[in-house]
Amino acid sequence: MNSLRVAGYASVFDVADRGGDVVAPGAFAGAAAPLPLLWQHKPEEPIGFVEALAEDGRGLRVTARIVAQGRGAEAAALVKAGAITGLSFGYRVKAASPARTGRRLERLELVEVSLVTFPMQREARVLGWQEENEDAGTEIRESVRSV
Repeated sequence: MNSLRVAGYASVFDVADRGGDVVAPGAFAGAAAPLPLLWQHKPEEPIGFVEALAEDGRGLRVTARIVAQGRGAEAAALVKAGAITGLSFGYRVKAASPARTGRRLERLELVEVSLVTFPMQREARVLGWQEENEDAGTEIRESVRSV
């Protein structure tokens, strides 16, 4: 089965999102793969799954696999073309405090990661992709970014 692996940041720490919320380092402690990879946060449109995730000094880094069937095939084509580069995440707030612009999200339950057109955090992006094709082998590309 053909698939596209993508890697990038679903969240960046200490950067206000479009709603004014800021994710604190450590907010994703305890989160583990696998998780659903959705198209535009639509639970009825899964396109793959998150294979690995980890917090680093920048944010929540994820590696996910888009299954190239149905909507996943469309999503994979858009990523390869550089037309869709946004990542986002679905969550439940476990602990937060007021911040200057919104909330400081201190502890979150991560429930999904989504490939999106307009991420809430402008820097939450796909950084690269790797095509896995049964017939052609593996090809690695860097995504077009404007961050």
